Amino acid sequence: MHPLVKIFITGLSISFLGSLPLGTLNVAAMQIAISDGYTEAILFSLGSLLVEMIYVRFSLIGIDWIRKQKKIFKILEWVTLAIVLALAISSFYAAIHPKSGSNIILSSKLPRFVLGAAMCAVNPVQIPFWFGWSTVLFTKKVLLPQNSHYNSYIVGIGIGTFIGNCVFIFGGQLVAAKLNSNQSILSWVIGGIFSLTAIIQAWRIFKNKDAVHNLEHPEEVSQKLEKRYNLRHDEHGETPHNKN
Repeated sequence: MHPLVKIFITGLSISFLGSLPLGTLNVAAMQIAISDGYTEAILFSLGSLLVEMIYVRFSLIGIDWIRKQKKIFKILEWVTLAIVLALAISSFYAAIHPKSGSNIILSSKLPRFVLGAAMCAVNPVQIPFWFGWSTVLFTKKVLLPQNSHYNSYIVGIGIGTFIGNCVFIFGGQLVAAKLNSNQSILSWVIGGIFSLTAIIQAWRIFKNKDAVHNLEHPEEVSQKLEKRYNLRHDEHGETPHNKN
């Protein structure tokens, strides 16, 4: 397999699998799909994945600068927590007041593309995630410090994120159609997901397991990723495989 195709598929696979666990952005995309339709949710996802791609590209060439921005990351951690809490409260409000019909924050007049970009921009979790994966791929010599590799990797990441978000966008619409008149149930569920996300975010902050810690200890991130996904390679530097 051509190296550029290999790194493209690797970036796409990692991004797709990383987008499947419940998180702030994919659940928000699902909520927007339910309340405003597919087009608005796709625009939201395109905004968020654009920022993610920019972050990854920048992290590949400016990681030393990123590591020094501890105060910025700390602030962003708290901003993210505040946003997730606000989303949870808004979802619970929509559940208690079914006539409102939707999450107040996600139904704002802000263009969905801009909203997605803004929410992704203040979410620093993805930076250590991709730094950890990039470290693994550099170590395995799957990813090389070349612009062609970087570009192929980033395009794969963008497409993988988009496909992963589409699972939530179209899946959310199917769930909403099944529930029919019981939209308040869905609002309770989404509010619960945002609440759980907020609890996890707060735990990471107070236990120093947040983005700052991960950037200060990149070896922990890469070791966890290798162990979690059972990465392996031979002496020729084959692409890591996910046995699951």
